[in-house]
Amino acid sequence: MSENRVVVITGAARGIGRATAVAFAREGYSVAGADIAAPASSAMDYHPAAPEDLAETGRLVQGAGAEWLPVVFDQRDRSAVKAGLDQVVERFGGIDVVFANAGIQGFASLLQMSDELWDDQIDINLTGTANVLRAAAPLLVERGGGRIIVTSSTQGQHGTLDGAGYSASKWGLIGLMKSAALDLGKHGITVNAVIPGLVNTALTRHEDRYAQIIRTGGHEPTGDVAEDERTAADAQRGKLPLGVPWVEPEDVAPLVVFLASDDARMVTGTSFAATGGDSANITA
Repeated sequence: MSENRVVVITGAARGIGRATAVAFAREGYSVAGADIAAPASSAMDYHPAAPEDLAETGRLVQGAGAEWLPVVFDQRDRSAVKAGLDQVVERFGGIDVVFANAGIQGFASLLQMSDELWDDQIDINLTGTANVLRAAAPLLVERGGGRIIVTSSTQGQHGTLDGAGYSASKWGLIGLMKSAALDLGKHGITVNAVIPGLVNTALTRHEDRYAQIIRTGGHEPTGDVAEDERTAADAQRGKLPLGVPWVEPEDVAPLVVFLASDDARMVTGTSFAATGGDSANITA
């Protein structure tokens, strides 16, 4: 990879994207942080990222001594994705690493799921990520090689109560990652996935997610957010070998940085997990 390394991170406004942007900044990368920074789906039960969230990521990246470029696009829009990546190339001269991390998550039984809930998860998480990879891959080829990392999930490795859309999208990302690794290896491009467990982000810290955890344990939520949060946290502590309710975004970021490094040049087509031990419940 080039000496002046450039990383593009989608979903950079907060959570895993923000933590990873800061981690790359500390490693000397120039960082382009992409996000829709607006509501992506009205079917979600949590506050969307906003422009000020993306700006805060930028302040943290610059505070770590790195160059920063904010890029705003909806990754469902192929032309917008291409235009956004063109901005990165224009500013930094090329792209070395793409961390395709943006996604949404909602919960409903197949018997009650709205078309919007299904469509938005598939369109944003799976098709949107594919749009990013399809736009970025030619730029990495032009650069002479590079790294692509996608964010899947433990729920992309097993079924999920009330979570068919999310599981399907994240399972699909693993197939996308493996296929892309086969396609792009001859160009010196590695493609891998990170598998976060339940992470302490806006995507998981809300009533719908607490209720899903409680129902998975065979109980019904009370509807009181504070009480359901405590119940869900206790359930997670009992489930995870490391005894934590959720993993911090900063615990996922080092895996992404490693997969982008020269030390990972022979690592491609596989997944790395930071789940607090939940991976022990998944076959192989």
